[in-house]
Amino acid sequence: MKVEGCTAIVTGGNRGIGLGFVEELLDQGARCVYVGARRRADADEIAARDPERLVGVELDVTKLETVKAAAAMATDVTLVVNNAGAFEMQRLYKTDDPDACRREMEVNFFGVLNMVRAFGPIIEKNGGGGVINVLSAGGIVGVPDMGGYSPSKFAARAASDCLRAELAPLGIHVTALIVGSVDTRMAAHVTHIRKSQPRDIGKTGLWAMANKVDEHDTDPHAIAVRAALARDPGGLRASMAARLGR
Repeated sequence: MKVEGCTAIVTGGNRGIGLGFVEELLDQGARCVYVGARRRADADEIAARDPERLVGVELDVTKLETVKAAAAMATDVTLVVNNAGAFEMQRLYKTDDPDACRREMEVNFFGVLNMVRAFGPIIEKNGGGGVINVLSAGGIVGVPDMGGYSPSKFAARAASDCLRAELAPLGIHVTALIVGSVDTRMAAHVTHIRKSQPRDIGKTGLWAMANKVDEHDTDPHAIAVRAALARDPGGLRASMAARLGR
């Protein structure tokens, strides 16, 4: 698919990687971008930057009523960017909040399904297009101190493979992005790795979609994790487990 002239909806589009996608879509000639955010005021604040091409949408991917309302309004969409994510910074076993992993799964896995199910028919009706799922290096190797985040990204990665096969006959391509550390609020606690910029992820993500790449490592950290996993899977997993002893 071509980015120029497309109509996109970006979940969590008011900041971080989502905002990076919004900015890249505008620069690459998107006709219209729906900026999704849980708070309408946050979405409208971004939309005010370019009122002719940006539209603010109140959108919580865990609430079907807001997803359906967005789909009813954004009937011209040809590209969905599933960027909204949750990271509760809890462990799976020793945790003060046992429901944290459930909330992460609701956003990072079920939220993706909610958006694809709602917008798939719209994209098909509009002649085809694409879905970009913003995943994580934590979706190709289990990170013990990421709690439910890592398992939820594993699940979303598997779902991306399944959805790609289901949607291909409808003219819809699914691209999964494996993202490392990025300079966002979610990764503010990461200090030992050089972080990429949100616009970098948006740019490489749109390139991957335009070229029908199934799964793409978006940044040096993600590439390094993939390489380490291929070179020494046991060593990488051992080093991840050792992090719990810090």
